[in-house]
Amino acid sequence: MAENEIENKVDEMLKCLDIDIEHIQTNLSRLNELRSMVIKRDDAQLQKLLNDIHAESDKYKEHESKRHMIRKGLADSLGCGMEKITLSMLETRLPEPKRNSVSTKKTQLKSLVENFKKEYAGTIILVSECSRFNKLLIKSIFNLGKTGSAVYNARGTVGEHKEVNKSLLVNFDF
Repeated sequence: MAENEIENKVDEMLKCLDIDIEHIQTNLSRLNELRSMVIKRDDAQLQKLLNDIHAESDKYKEHESKRHMIRKGLADSLGCGMEKITLSMLETRLPEPKRNSVSTKKTQLKSLVENFKKEYAGTIILVSECSRFNKLLIKSIFNLGKTGSAVYNARGTVGEHKEVNKSLLVNFDF
C-alpha cells in the first residue's frame, strides 16, 4: 500500500514538473519577446506582455503551493524531512521505470534552468545598456555646449571652445 501511495505521489510530482518545464519554456520565449520589444521600442506590446506576466504570476503561485504539498506528502510517505525530498533522492529510492522518468525530468529542468539563466543575464545586460545609453543621450542633450571637449581648428591645433548661443536651444519643460 505504501509503495503504491509513493508511486502515485511521484506521478503527481511528475505532472507538476511538466507544468514547471512548460512554465520555464514560456518564460524563455517571453525573454526573447521582451528583448525584441525593447529594441523595437514597442511600448504598447511591452506593457501587454508585462500585464500578462503579472496576471499569470498568481496562477503559478498556486502551482508552487501544489508542488509544496506533493513534496510534503512524499516526505511523510518516505518518513523523512521535506528538505531531503529532491529529484536526486527520489532517483535512488524508486523502481526502474519511475527512476527513469524522474531522471529525464531532472535533466530537462536542469538544461532549461541553465538556458534561462543565460537568457536572463543577456536581457539584463541589454536593458542596462539601454538605460546607460539613454542617460548619456539625455546628458548630452541637456549639457549641449558644455562638453569640455577639445575643438580643433583648420590648422589641426586645439582651438578655443566657444559657448553655444543659448537662444538657439529649445526649451524643454518637464
